[in-house]
Amino acid sequence: MKNLILAIMCSLGCVTDYGIVKGGETEYIYVTETETVTETVTVTEEVEVPVYIEVEVPVYIDTGLDDPGLIWVDSFTQPNTVDGIDILWVIDTSGSMHRFDSQLLLGIETMLLALPPTSWRLAMISNDPARSVMESQFPLVPGDDILDAESMYSSMGRGGREEGFDSAYEYIVNNPYSATWMRPDAGLLVVFLSDEEEQSDDHFINTVDFINWYRSLRGGSVFIASIINLDATESVCLFPPNPIDVGTRYMDATNSFGGNIIDICSDDWTAGVADAASSLEPHESWTLTHTAEADSVRVFINGVVQDPGMTTWLYSPTDNTVYFSTIPAGSALVEIGYRYYPTTTPTDTGP
Repeated sequence: MKNLILAIMCSLGCVTDYGIVKGGETEYIYVTETETVTETVTVTEEVEVPVYIEVEVPVYIDTGLDDPGLIWVDSFTQPNTVDGIDILWVIDTSGSMHRFDSQLLLGIETMLLALPPTSWRLAMISNDPARSVMESQFPLVPGDDILDAESMYSSMGRGGREEGFDSAYEYIVNNPYSATWMRPDAGLLVVFLSDEEEQSDDHFINTVDFINWYRSLRGGSVFIASIINLDATESVCLFPPNPIDVGTRYMDATNSFGGNIIDICSDDWTAGVADAASSLEPHESWTLTHTAEADSVRVFINGVVQDPGMTTWLYSPTDNTVYFSTIPAGSALVEIGYRYYPTTTPTDTGP
């Protein structure tokens, strides 16, 4: 803003003329009744001055390479199942499910073959809470095969209620037999199998209540997989399922734990079941998504860089894999950063 000076020429109380002046030293001449007076006045003017702000900007550091390539980070959270895994198949035992018996048993067999050779236990229960709370079959263990699984399936209690959430709760919490084989220090995987929507109306009317309860178990080392009806836009069923039979609640719960969702109308469930089983085993190595420049590989565990070597990790260019000399602890966030050149189409090796 500029200050403006209004010089008013006045004589004997009458305004005779005026002018607007600005800046510097200005000489004013005016007349009184008896004399002529000359006066020099210094005035001040405010002006706008450009302001310069110093800003720190990123600086490119020359690596000495004409083409340093691109940066990529593979990451995973280590499954907290180093003390074993308990598996519970919660199976719809209503009449409409008999058509899936062969796929069910093939899926069970696939899981038995995909599981690690030790430290797992697997049981099957009905999704009818009134039946699951009384189930008392000893679980399948390493060394058991599909014949043992068939025997368990044919002997399990059956009911008509479609309440997978409540059934899992009744078995784990209120069935005293479960405590004879389920281990509080092992991981837990629940596989829901149903051709109808989840309909719990006792403990878990709201899906979020089930999610919160399930997450509180085993120190959070819990997993879910679901084999259910998908929405008509995704279903592979010959005839799209009735909307009321879509397993929305099962899907919401499964997605909350990053689990596998398998279309019940798929001819083969084995790929999804195998993925659900393999995701439980702690990672002793990790094959990278892109072919890494060997000298650029860096490993971080929970944000802390790990020195390479026999006590931590080693990178093998032969198979583009990082091998952990010390297996990362359960629930640890593992990040592997590296440079690569995008000469080939990447294959995502993430879970």
